[in-house]
Amino acid sequence: MSDNAEYFLQGQPSHDPAATAKMAAHLTCGRVNLNILREAARKELREFLDKCAGSKAIVWDEYLTGPFGLIAQYSLLKEHEVEKMFTLKGGRLPAADVKNIIFFVRPRLELMDIIAENVISEDKMRSPRDFHILFVPRHSLLCEQRLKEQGECYLENDQTSLYHTAKGLMTLQALYGTIPQIFGKGECARHVANMMLRMKREFAGSQTQILPVFDTLLLLDRNVDLLTPLATQLTYEGLIDEIYGITNAALSKKAKIISAAFEERHNAKTVGEIKQFVSQLPHMQAARSSLANHTSIAELIKDITTSEAFFDNLTVEQEFMTGVDTDKVNTYIEDCISQKDPLIKILRLVCMQSVCNNGLKQKVLDHYKREILQTYGYEHILTLGNLEKTGLLKPQTNTRNSFPTIRKTLKLWMEDANEQNPNDISYVYSGYAPLSVRLTQLLARPGWRSIEEVLKMLPGPHFEERQQLPAGLHKKRQQGENRTTLVFFLGGVTYAEIAALRFLSQMEDGGTEYIIATTKLINGTSWIRGGMTFMAGETLGD
Repeated sequence: MSDNAEYFLQGQPSHDPAATAKMAAHLTCGRVNLNILREAARKELREFLDKCAGSKAIVWDEYLTGPFGLIAQYSLLKEHEVEKMFTLKGGRLPAADVKNIIFFVRPRLELMDIIAENVISEDKMRSPRDFHILFVPRHSLLCEQRLKEQGECYLENDQTSLYHTAKGLMTLQALYGTIPQIFGKGECARHVANMMLRMKREFAGSQTQILPVFDTLLLLDRNVDLLTPLATQLTYEGLIDEIYGITNAALSKKAKIISAAFEERHNAKTVGEIKQFVSQLPHMQAARSSLANHTSIAELIKDITTSEAFFDNLTVEQEFMTGVDTDKVNTYIEDCISQKDPLIKILRLVCMQSVCNNGLKQKVLDHYKREILQTYGYEHILTLGNLEKTGLLKPQTNTRNSFPTIRKTLKLWMEDANEQNPNDISYVYSGYAPLSVRLTQLLARPGWRSIEEVLKMLPGPHFEERQQLPAGLHKKRQQGENRTTLVFFLGGVTYAEIAALRFLSQMEDGGTEYIIATTKLINGTSWIRGGMTFMAGETLGD
């Protein structure tokens, strides 16, 4: 097994057979048996590997190692003649005496250039071997073309991911039964629902005869709620993601390194009693390591969240969310720019002010743009343009600011949020209830008809579709049995939103259990970063 095979599985449940079994049990024991989905993905992977007869080496797009580690341990790959694994990088491929080289990659043009370089650099003296590419999540004609000729392409407003989402939801229904009700809000949500209904018509007569597991599907377009990802998450998991980053449900390497150093330095004072307790349980070695990590990380996070800088930033965010001085240049933002604070921080705050004010007055917007470009460089005119295209940053039109009405009607701000014993979803942002989750909550009870006027103020259409179930598959609900709703976030979801939906699932009188799906896990930094234009070798801070 190569070093990269070890890397592929590092930190993943699939590295240890016992842990794999534990994960399978965890996926099975919930209201929805998610292990069915995992097994379907494993089956597809096995079938693909078997099509490439003979010994194999896999070359991984580094981004995919985590997701694949959740469905396939190395023993499964080995059973299908995978002998070597490498990380995709430029130059010549490492030596591997195998018949097949398989590239597992995302459909990115820049990755095609690296694959072409790998293949061209192949030693002609070696025995000839076959090259294969598995595109994840979807096949790309543009990438195929790039491999044939080195052309320049730029994709904008690419909606192929919506098709892939619709296709994925059809696969889900094949495994878990037809979902009787589909609700949605936003342009992308409408597109996905239309594609699903069209696919269903095309395959009429081949409906699955499975009793539906889900009662409702809710499709939410991220554009409907631009505010939530911009706000600083205040749950434990959300703060870890904000400060250190979480990838594939694992702490970033940076967090682990800092945590280890912190524990070594303050061991006797901070985690001594906890370690003494855990040391009495030899079979909990993994738990002990995890607990030590989280104890030290919690203390590091506390140092940050009790700092004056964190408090000042949070105060301005909460002022914007409650409508304080959103129509004028903010002195705190000006001070941050003059101190050359990280550009991401500045952009999050400016975009939040824009969203909470339904756009900025032209002179305010021009002032911010001028200050940002003069301080951080004129190349960021492209960055500002990208943020305007997404609607995060925009000039105010003549239309009235509707956000105060939306905030009041949906109770998006709760003055006395109880964070220790929460009774409302607003605890996840210390007073602000995520708009996306409030819409989810109101759909379940009393229904969206009660907020029809507010829904019209939010971007994009809202709709309801009903799917006819095959005869005999109508679920008979037992008394006290909860409904199950699949909430699909198109464009990303934050850990704080996930925490809020978990809270709704656990409410005694809630009556609904929520399963969460998304195209991506995001926070304000990763979200803004996705719309930024970088100069070669440039870093913009966290």
